[in-house]
Amino acid sequence: MRRLPLAFGTLAFLAGSGLLAGAPLPAGTDRMVTPTPSISMTCAEAAALINTRGSAVLATSRTLYDRYVRDRSFCLYDQDTKPEWVPTKDNPQCFIGYSCFEPFRGGSYSR
Repeated sequence: MRRLPLAFGTLAFLAGSGLLAGAPLPAGTDRMVTPTPSISMTCAEAAALINTRGSAVLATSRTLYDRYVRDRSFCLYDQDTKPEWVPTKDNPQCFIGYSCFEPFRGGSYSR
């Protein structure tokens, strides 16, 4: 009997269904983006994070988070930017950068 290699998606499916319980998965499959709480940083630290990385996901409360960007180059081609203020350790309304939005799909522009 000839054995065929399993595709990466098959491993994830088998692991999710419990068929590979306890078996290690390839590196990188257990990674999850955890938003950084904006309230744990000062205003300057939060703004510097966005400015140096270009984009980051910040949690603004226990249940809300969003992706913030330095400029439009970190958005999709049909998106625009809007200024964003988030609560930080030292400022309840700290300007940290922008968020991306689609202006012609419920955004602020109209056709």
